[in-house]
Amino acid sequence: MYAVKEVFYTLQGEGARAGRAAVFLRFAGCNLWTGHAHTRDRGPGGCSRWCDTDFVGTDGDGGGRFPDARSLAERAASRWPGASVGARPYVVCTGGEPLLQLDAPLVRALHDQGFEVAVETNGTLPVPSGVDWLCVSPKAGGALVVSQGDELKLVVPQDSVDPGDFEALGFTHWFLQPRDGPEKAAHTAWAVRYCLSHPRWRLSVQVHKLVGIP
Repeated sequence: MYAVKEVFYTLQGEGARAGRAAVFLRFAGCNLWTGHAHTRDRGPGGCSRWCDTDFVGTDGDGGGRFPDARSLAERAASRWPGASVGARPYVVCTGGEPLLQLDAPLVRALHDQGFEVAVETNGTLPVPSGVDWLCVSPKAGGALVVSQGDELKLVVPQDSVDPGDFEALGFTHWFLQPRDGPEKAAHTAWAVRYCLSHPRWRLSVQVHKLVGIP
């Protein structure tokens, strides 16, 4: 059984693949905090104070409880607009924390539907085999167990988190993403200064929020 908050079609808004058409498969639940506003100050992860994603429940567009991998993969495929020349269907498994539920059978079922499978994770849980693109976004208070992947996307600033602490890991792309909220301008200025003085890192902005898409 898979509990899914929502399944929707949009453009990837962040990181190395920003602008790419994708089906977003957002799983319900997270292992770093509950997602309920009244417990925002109680979670072990620093993200409990600023996470901007609703991953509670299964009541979103396309969401629900799916009894098996095939039915969920079919729901994701129903959101893709159809055959297109030169564009492989692309699904982004996210959350919450997708690796609480994403497993090898579901990855295979998504492949059977023709999808390239991407995962956006906090990196605290093992990754199932077969994933095509892996983005890790470490969170303060979360013990990182994933040490390599395609991109590392660090939301900044976070208490007690230094970007330099991650530079020995095996990632291909390195992004700093300014934390949203009332102090976003200051966070963006900090990230810009850091990228200029540490050229390995690139600035990631939330393009989907700038253009007003999900």
